[in-house]
Amino acid sequence: MFTGVYTALATPFTKQGQVDYPVLERLIQAQLAARIEGFVLLGTTAEAATLSAEEKTEILRFCTPRIKGRAKIIIGTGTNDTISTLQNTRAALAFEPDGVLIVTPYYNKPNPNGLVAHYKQAAALGVPVILYHIPGRTGLKLSAETLDRLLNEVPQIAGVKESDYDMAHVTDTAVKYSSKLSYLCGNDDLFPQYLALNSSGIISAAANVFAPALVQIYKLFQEGRTKESFALFAQLYPLIKACYLETNPTCVKYMLSKIGFGTEAVRLPLGEISTENKQKIDRLLQTADNNLFIK
Repeated sequence: MFTGVYTALATPFTKQGQVDYPVLERLIQAQLAARIEGFVLLGTTAEAATLSAEEKTEILRFCTPRIKGRAKIIIGTGTNDTISTLQNTRAALAFEPDGVLIVTPYYNKPNPNGLVAHYKQAAALGVPVILYHIPGRTGLKLSAETLDRLLNEVPQIAGVKESDYDMAHVTDTAVKYSSKLSYLCGNDDLFPQYLALNSSGIISAAANVFAPALVQIYKLFQEGRTKESFALFAQLYPLIKACYLETNPTCVKYMLSKIGFGTEAVRLPLGEISTENKQKIDRLLQTADNNLFIK
């Protein structure tokens, strides 16, 4: 089972656009110090779509020995092409991950038979698969029938990262499957709702900055201290919303830069966030409790 808080690790860049490995080292250590349960490497927040194959390999080569034995590792390998997804997954296997995160193919909008075949081929490589459902980015919303087929015909799917905002769909899925696999929240702003629906944890972009708070929210909920858990979430909520004023991870990286973790640099086609949104974030950071942040 994948339980607890998993940080969807950002990729720090220098002002010249290169991977900033000294900052990446500090970011990994700060996450471990916050006692997260695991990392997602090369996910959306890592800007994996703009990393070269060589950069991806070097990032995995750098990160995995620093994490192994201290937290779980999930590697993002999904694309909108089955052949490249299989290539990425085979490459990831060399680093012995605990699982791979495979997004429903974007742009193509595969039909149910194609989608099942896509996941079957990836699962046949022998590593637990976490199905990543994020219709807002992929343009593909899984029907209940298709999800049923996937989970019944591809038993190697060990978890679902659910990032749909349709809470009726989320509730239906949680009722059917949360006791059978790892049902992971993919929406930071809905973490309490997912916990109440028996979610096993969260894969979080905001955790790059706010891992201590998210770990404590999860811990308090698991201890039955639900009012305290929600009170802490309510304190964090304006900052979580600020993480998504513009496309992830632009605001997360700006926040990281403000607390001393590298630059705000992202790769095109993502760009610098607006001055107005920087000012909004600055005001929130200035008044926030320092215990919410990584150190």
